[in-house]
Amino acid sequence: MPLELVQAVRPSPEMGLFCLFTTLGNQYITVLRNSADRFPVTIILLLTLADFAVYFAVDSLWLLAGYFTLMLIPKGCICSWNHHHQHTKTFKATPLNRLLEIAYALHTGVTTNLWLLHHVLGHHHNYLDQDLDQSRWKRADGALMGLWEYTLIVAGTSYYRGYLVGKKHPKHYRTHLIYTIVVAALVLALLAYRPLAALMVFILPMIVGLLITAWATYDHHAGLDEPEDHFLASYNNINPVFNLVTGNLGYHTAHHFKQGTHWSQLPALHEQIKHKIPPDMYKSSFWEVANTPWINRLLGTSPSA
Repeated sequence: MPLELVQAVRPSPEMGLFCLFTTLGNQYITVLRNSADRFPVTIILLLTLADFAVYFAVDSLWLLAGYFTLMLIPKGCICSWNHHHQHTKTFKATPLNRLLEIAYALHTGVTTNLWLLHHVLGHHHNYLDQDLDQSRWKRADGALMGLWEYTLIVAGTSYYRGYLVGKKHPKHYRTHLIYTIVVAALVLALLAYRPLAALMVFILPMIVGLLITAWATYDHHAGLDEPEDHFLASYNNINPVFNLVTGNLGYHTAHHFKQGTHWSQLPALHEQIKHKIPPDMYKSSFWEVANTPWINRLLGTSPSA
């Protein structure tokens, strides 16, 4: 074969890297249960790596405080993806799910199976009954809790209420307990090695993440004292930016109507049932400030009505 032809067909280093990343990407997709998870999970894992990079490299209190502040909104959004994972596991293999759950716990303060117990097996079964709901918004005297009262109570009692549900599901609770101990041991080790960095990068975000998780759920059901009709028991937020960063959590009636539906399929399910949802079951939020034509063009989303 002529030398010129050999050189022509010899792959360049760039082509070799492209083939390598393509192969790795294809392998990555095969371990996921739903390929739609590849982008959010990749971002979350990269943010986890960023946390550890900052933990090991940064000593300045001001830089750590700046990183903590910068990450408040991203980590708040991660709370919703942890929620989705508790409904439909991300990976086909259990060990990969457990590793992802450790990452989620370090971001959100919610360890393996806590939301499976508290939310999936608790709240979703009981949200029409405020005497039983694990995320109840009604006080004992029947009055509506305020936002911060609800946030502190739901966050503060989350592990205890998860334990109560776990009495009926001992296998799930045992797994929760094991991995809660693993996460606690990891956090204590990080704290012992670099106390200030551990506090700012992991411990405080975990506490805030648990509070954000509770705070974000207040608008889903608060004040809707509906004992029977699922279409009158959830508020929806169809803001496209909100649904992009939270994995369509705004389609909340659809989420409760068929809770096993993957987050990527919730808009389609919403379209099927929206004729049953009254107009007053829709709410807006501070995310409306991002519902502008140029942001929607940038993100590839469609503006909400």
